[in-house]
Amino acid sequence: MTTRTISADIVVCGGGLAGFCAAIAAARAGRSTVLLHDRPVLGGNSSSEVRVTPHGSAAFHYYARETGIVSEALIEERYRNHEEIFENGWTNSVWDLTLYDMARRCPNLDLWLNTSCRSVRMSDDGRSVEAVIAYVNNAEIELTAEAQIVIDATGDGVIAAAAGCSFRYGSEGRSEFGELHAPEVGSRDDVMGNSVHFKTKDTGVDAPFTAPDWAIHHQDADFFYKQGRKPKDERGGFWWIEMAKPYDPIDDAEAIRHELTAHVLGIWDWMKNRDPVMMEKTRTRALDWIGQVPGKRESRRVEGLYLMTENDIQQKVAFDDEIAFGGWFLDLHTPGGLLAEHSEANTKENYSPYTERAVANYVGPYAIPLRSCIARDVDNLMLAGRDMSLSHAAFGSVRVMETLALVGQGVGTAAAVALEHGIAIRDVPARATAEVKQRLLRDGCFLLHTRNEDPADLARSASVDASSNAPVHGAGPESRGAHEGLSIWWDQHNPIITERLDATRGQLIAVGADSIDAIELLLTNDSAQRERVRVVIRQVEHIWDYRLDAAAPLFETEIVVDPCEHRWHRVEPRIDTSAIARGSYLRVDLYRNPALLWHVAGRIEPGLVSMFEVASGRMRTYKQGVTMSFRIDPEQHPYPAANATNGWSRPYRGTNLWRSNPALPFDQWLRLTWDRPTRIGSVELTFAGNLLREYHAYAPFYRDPQTVRDYSIQVHIDGDWREVVSIRDNYQRHRVHPIPDTVVTTALRVVVRATNGDPSAAIYEMRCYGPDGSTNQGERR
Repeated sequence: MTTRTISADIVVCGGGLAGFCAAIAAARAGRSTVLLHDRPVLGGNSSSEVRVTPHGSAAFHYYARETGIVSEALIEERYRNHEEIFENGWTNSVWDLTLYDMARRCPNLDLWLNTSCRSVRMSDDGRSVEAVIAYVNNAEIELTAEAQIVIDATGDGVIAAAAGCSFRYGSEGRSEFGELHAPEVGSRDDVMGNSVHFKTKDTGVDAPFTAPDWAIHHQDADFFYKQGRKPKDERGGFWWIEMAKPYDPIDDAEAIRHELTAHVLGIWDWMKNRDPVMMEKTRTRALDWIGQVPGKRESRRVEGLYLMTENDIQQKVAFDDEIAFGGWFLDLHTPGGLLAEHSEANTKENYSPYTERAVANYVGPYAIPLRSCIARDVDNLMLAGRDMSLSHAAFGSVRVMETLALVGQGVGTAAAVALEHGIAIRDVPARATAEVKQRLLRDGCFLLHTRNEDPADLARSASVDASSNAPVHGAGPESRGAHEGLSIWWDQHNPIITERLDATRGQLIAVGADSIDAIELLLTNDSAQRERVRVVIRQVEHIWDYRLDAAAPLFETEIVVDPCEHRWHRVEPRIDTSAIARGSYLRVDLYRNPALLWHVAGRIEPGLVSMFEVASGRMRTYKQGVTMSFRIDPEQHPYPAANATNGWSRPYRGTNLWRSNPALPFDQWLRLTWDRPTRIGSVELTFAGNLLREYHAYAPFYRDPQTVRDYSIQVHIDGDWREVVSIRDNYQRHRVHPIPDTVVTTALRVVVRATNGDPSAAIYEMRCYGPDGSTNQGERR
């Protein structure tokens, strides 16, 4: 066996999405970084070995998709991949190669695959990890990786355990933190299980299947249809093929793998040969792939400087050291999985959003603190991924991969900042939090409580104007636009889609004029009698303000609705909005009346989406984003040029988007003007698209139609516009453009020549920096 020693500023152990994003972030920040991963492909549970599709906040909150490094990777995968996404089991090697390509192209990153981290070398005082001892499985190399900072992204907390860190395992009792979802008595056995998935292929002919004798032979339909294990997709899956208790996810991992394989074959045997619902659907389908690397959900959770609990999530604590956000529901599976009475409590209720459990589980978006990613017992050890410092109940929401990818980028960025300033990582939350957050925003991330205040961003000191901006008149069933994602609720065979007012429904509108004089709503009354419906308009704090009574009404009335089909009904609120910031949100609520239906618009007005009441006074996102039919007078202009430099890069406390008038042809431009000559070294752009819905909603070979495709960057010199950057065929939302020859100018503009389908040019954010990232104003040519 060969021994080898390597050294770097940062060593990241584990190449799942959290570790991958941590390593890329640290390396892009200029720190020498080693990434050690024990599998031949990157991605962890999302890889083609395990095939769990990444989830995140946008599954439950519109415009809440994770951005930054993970967004870059997911957008790239959809652009490259021919496979359609279904639940679990679909993933192919295109995803693996997308991550591998990003790692190989990343400066300062030394990638070691098939390399298992086995132990650590500690400092004499036992407070620091000096090196990670690993073994390169197929090369017979014992590798010693020395580093100033070590990031444990192994999932199981392998490095933290080897270094002697304290950790939690299983659930905490309710008395410890008073968490709503904690059991009365905690248990080490309350651990969510490991899963194996499968994929099938349509052969076009009858494809018989006989399970081996050692498979689990299922005979009882109730096991599937009454205990939360519905085999709903003949193509494969399923998340509920899961097992832990009485097995241990770490110690018994191989035993679990064997048991799960027997169950997968038995489940397919049931679907093919006995399931009255699936037998015909699976008649010509054959097993194409069965996972043999179980995906782990939960094991060690390492004690950090701060233990994040469910209370932090429910209360949406505004952590000063936020580095990420979450918004998946509190998803705590039943311990035991396939061996338990049911798989997960919400499945027994058919995922109804109205049950007491579902309402309590619906959380976010909420902030995640850096302190939960810094080990308490070892001075130079950070945590990225599911081994971070969480209670079991909080883990139920934070654990999903896209959320943990954001955490990983935050951890990698914080590690780089600590080294740059020569401070201990445990001092970063108190001494360098502001810098970490501003870097994350600049690198494409979003934080709930932090806006762009980067003093080096020259765009913040410029005036902004544009060639045009889009008016909003409203939208009806006949309206058409560039939808985002596959989940399009209109189609040519069903042009009229309605939603019954069996719950109060709200539609967001954005202020873009000095008044709102009239609003029209498209309703149907399919009863035989006259009905009334209460209408309330109020201001809301942001796009995820789900309080029904968020503020005192600005306007309130009743509409009388005679029996009719799709008829517009007018109210005249005459609200003075001159003191309300352009782009800020009001919400039009139609209160419950099951005799009435509100029509869904045929397009989505960017940022103007809807919600519905699920419990008294509490609402939630409706179908991850649709616009209900409305008209507004006078026309509003909520997408002004100034939005591109207001510090936010997605719909949140306002639309935060510049959008050109769709009735005007390209070229369209967005311009910055300074009152004195300014030296420009780079321009950084965030385009619209890839935000509204979660990753599952996007088609093969997808390019978001809202994203700018062809554009140039021009500077104004000696009375003329000079092109310094020209881009064709773009599909990414976040682009950074160094200016080849640093220029001094008083004006710069982005000229949009084409999008990927939308008739409007749309930019969330535009930044400019000097040659060294500093403020370079007042210089002479």
